[in-house]
Amino acid sequence: MIKTFAVIDFETTGLSPNLGDRVTEVGVVILSNGQIVDSFQSLINSGRPIPAFVQELTGITNAMVRNAPDAASVMQALHSFVGDIPFIAHNASFDAKFLDAEYARAGLRRRTEFACSLLLARRMYPDMPNHKLGTLVRFLSLPSTGEYHRALADAEMTAHLMARMLTDLEQQLDPSLVSHAVLTRLQRIPKKTFAAAITRMNEKKRKEQKEQKEQKEKSIKIQTEEANV
Repeated sequence: MIKTFAVIDFETTGLSPNLGDRVTEVGVVILSNGQIVDSFQSLINSGRPIPAFVQELTGITNAMVRNAPDAASVMQALHSFVGDIPFIAHNASFDAKFLDAEYARAGLRRRTEFACSLLLARRMYPDMPNHKLGTLVRFLSLPSTGEYHRALADAEMTAHLMARMLTDLEQQLDPSLVSHAVLTRLQRIPKKTFAAAITRMNEKKRKEQKEQKEQKEKSIKIQTEEANV
């Protein structure tokens, strides 16, 4: 089964679109069966000045975005690029609220739910010192550009993290069960009961497979008996 995800990251002027903050850069990579196969990146001129401390954090200055495309144009291009591919982000609640706000301004709507690599990592790697993207990349020895707080670089590192997490998850959970829908379900399971939930899902899958096998054998037996009449 092909497993394809759109791993997205935004850089912004602040923490909340509800406070008037806007996006300054978007980066998206398409992760398909554990490999990055495509990407999209753009600086964005949203018309809102970037505070000095944010410029220092991200390296994105007001001068850099002055001649960048407007937010609505970038959102239209992003919407076309991603299509119906489901989203993943690290700390997805942050990226989802900015995406929804910018999509709404452009007359667009998000088509899929977000899976969150941060929430999943907290459940899959509980012994990590913390679950910041940089920490996970370092402790799991994942590919890194060494550049943080730029949208495409962070999206690429999140994609490498997700590829590793999917591989590790498929060692615990029947691979046929690993999908975006299951990821969104797993990220909501309490950390203390995560292992037990994996066990229950595997047991349910084995039971279904057993029932399907028995039904198939029964059907073959009936067909054979009818052929011999």
